[in-house]
Amino acid sequence: MNHLIWGGCDTVTLAKQYGTPLYVMDEAMLRDRCRRLRAAVAGRNARVCYAGKAFLNVAMARLVDEEGLCLDTVSLGEFHVACAAGFPMERVTLHGNAKTEAFLAAGLEKRVGTVAVDSEDELALLASLCAKRGLRQKILLRLSPGIEAHTHRFIQTAQKDCKFGVPLAHLERAVRFALGAPGLDLAGLHVHVGSQIRDVETYLLTADRMTEIMRSLREATGFAARELDLGGGFGIPERPGAAGAPAERFVAAILDRVDARCAELGLPRPEVAFEPGRWVAGEAGITLYTVQGVKEIPGVRTYVAVDGGMTDNPRPQLYQAEYGVRLANDTDRPAGRRAAIAGPCCETGDVLTLDTPVPELRRGDLLAVPLTGAYNYSMFSTYNCALRPAVIFVRDGQARVAVRRQTFDELLCGQLE
Repeated sequence: MNHLIWGGCDTVTLAKQYGTPLYVMDEAMLRDRCRRLRAAVAGRNARVCYAGKAFLNVAMARLVDEEGLCLDTVSLGEFHVACAAGFPMERVTLHGNAKTEAFLAAGLEKRVGTVAVDSEDELALLASLCAKRGLRQKILLRLSPGIEAHTHRFIQTAQKDCKFGVPLAHLERAVRFALGAPGLDLAGLHVHVGSQIRDVETYLLTADRMTEIMRSLREATGFAARELDLGGGFGIPERPGAAGAPAERFVAAILDRVDARCAELGLPRPEVAFEPGRWVAGEAGITLYTVQGVKEIPGVRTYVAVDGGMTDNPRPQLYQAEYGVRLANDTDRPAGRRAAIAGPCCETGDVLTLDTPVPELRRGDLLAVPLTGAYNYSMFSTYNCALRPAVIFVRDGQARVAVRRQTFDELLCGQLE
């Protein structure tokens, strides 16, 4: 029987050695994606910041550093991981719409490179913290320019009715405050229109809108942006074999548009930043599960129960994402039937996919779910007291543990008798 090979490693051997569920990341693919993005911005007065929320641990932070990308962190926890990895602070950005004082203070203490300020309240707090410490902090103002990306509404992040960013109606006031605060260095503007975007037109519209806003701000306040962060959101396939977003062509088209619009509007061309996360990590990851049983309901559906589900991959429940599966322990077995792949949680909705082609399956078979490198490990939950799976990096036939499997003793850490 032929086994599924990932990163040069036999997935059956990995499952036996590290258990299931198991996150397996192809390190060569991760590095290739980073390098392709760096090449796309080379010589274009632009930079790439990896969005840590997609998939972050110490091993990943170090890989991103080694490949020369910057890093976005959206919580004090993610920032702590960056610090533990020794990530250069000048290449770190603090993100998030509800930053705590502790998060901002930690960034200032470590001399973080940039803070993407999300609200006027945060702006005032950061100015106060900088004044007390005698520091000057580079910031971007995130705004919500009223652009609705063609994606799931839960991952649209720049429409008018949105929790992210300074409303356009208040942007000029926020800019004037930042310009007048001695401890703030307002470098530019930030926008992120959403995730899983596959049409470049959304980004071109965003570039048009943001450069128009830059011109209006310069006319009203004299502020000329040195930086323009256009976020990330480059889409990947929902199923193996489907078309994904050609990120390099997206980047080239977006930069061409910014160049042209700045020239038309008489604006100095700012440094442009991109924040991909899913595009870097998503396709590099698979998750391995062991089949626990097969249940056929005549005339209705066949359910295949596996040892993981919504605790290690909540995307089907959150975004109605659908996944395909591969039989890892016998890739030649023909997929002649259809089934739902169900997880073990005490929820009817704990289903990875309701209807996908599968071969005849039996208890003990090993299934691989592709395209799970992003927003799986990072969204893990302990519902039903599930243990966090291990994360294994594989490359050229060699495997290394990035995150070891949680133990039952660790599950009880912090619990008082």
